[in-house]
Amino acid sequence: MDSSALTEIATYHNDVVSSLKLYFSEASPTFVARFFDRRPDEIAAELADRVEETDRRSAFFVLATLERAFLADYESRCRGKMKDELSKAFRRIYKSKKTNVRLDEDIFEAWRRDRTLRQLIGELRGAFRFRHWMAHGRYAVRPTGKYDFGSIYLLAENVLNVFDFFEPE
Repeated sequence: MDSSALTEIATYHNDVVSSLKLYFSEASPTFVARFFDRRPDEIAAELADRVEETDRRSAFFVLATLERAFLADYESRCRGKMKDELSKAFRRIYKSKKTNVRLDEDIFEAWRRDRTLRQLIGELRGAFRFRHWMAHGRYAVRPTGKYDFGSIYLLAENVLNVFDFFEPE
């Protein structure tokens, strides 16, 4: 996977945040009609809530893109006849689980066997707990850690630079 999908998400994210800031500013043509009875601190709080929600959603889409990269790599390695240990591990997982593979327990655990990737896998697991929380209606307690668009985006860039995803020819 190349980073163009991440760049596209970042561009969209920045466009939406800029649009929200304009919409909530006095430069907006509808500002007076929309906010005539509101105090400036109320308007600022509503804007902050909207930007925070946009931030979460953009982080969610970055994580969904990363998940797809890991699953595509897994599928390619299962189909390929490569002799590296990771590909062999993935074929063993596929033999027992077929399409019921789990990202955290199976794919991440297979990658984690490479000692140099353990810290990054730990960070990914934390980020995917955040994604799980988002995907399931924000039920229960929000995972601890800094999971905003910026930190998730940097994590994704790091993953794409460090992990040797199989690119089928």
